[in-house]
Amino acid sequence: MEINNISFSYDKKNDQLKSVTSEIAMGKITTIIGPNGCGKSTLLGVMSNNYAPHTGQVVLDGKELNLYKTKELAKKLAVVHQSNEAPSDLTVEKLTSFGRLPHRTLFTQEREEDEEAIEWALTCTNLQDKRTKTLQQLSGGERQRVWIAMAIAQRTSILFLDEPTTFLDMYYQIEILELIKKLNVDQGLTIVMVLHDMNQAIRYSDRLIVMKNGQLFMEGAPHEIMTEPMIKSVYGVDVIVKHDQDAGLYMVPIGI
Repeated sequence: MEINNISFSYDKKNDQLKSVTSEIAMGKITTIIGPNGCGKSTLLGVMSNNYAPHTGQVVLDGKELNLYKTKELAKKLAVVHQSNEAPSDLTVEKLTSFGRLPHRTLFTQEREEDEEAIEWALTCTNLQDKRTKTLQQLSGGERQRVWIAMAIAQRTSILFLDEPTTFLDMYYQIEILELIKKLNVDQGLTIVMVLHDMNQAIRYSDRLIVMKNGQLFMEGAPHEIMTEPMIKSVYGVDVIVKHDQDAGLYMVPIGI
């Protein structure tokens, strides 16, 4: 996926994105980081065709994103949004099955390949024993896994996640991030996500895109770009960046 000179504004006056150019590495985990309001989720929205840029283009498999039909794009790219809503009495299996809609027409019933994809998605997200549970019977972490199950049931090669750990406690944050890493390693999924926690971004990403004031500030592997001057420049926070044999690379805030 290529991001070519993208600019975007919600009000057509103040740009939330300003001439952003980048490329998403296939088969890798790319995480978009940066301060609140810097354009992280907006960029992901443009990359998933939820927003149309007023300049520039996003190209997927040699074709501009806006030229894809909705179902055609949904067979290539799945998205888990930051906030998701569904009837609370919907079962895990039923919500997961909605991921197969791009592969069906109005008059076709569920086929064997749909059943296989649903079962695969439930297995990948460790929800087999929750299939008959309703959403209201699940924990926050389990509900997030169901939304991921629905997304991967689309059987796309690319998965976008907008702040997938929001509103979760530490245990469920790590559970979700470990699941994302497993999907990347075991299934070869290309994953792009937005995260706030820099240490989580360092640990679970192959590549980082750093945003500041709607612009791409820096990009590269975590160990290449996660430096004390960079963090100070982007976040205005003094940190110490360390590397531990067991913990790997991490940063510790020390003041402003």
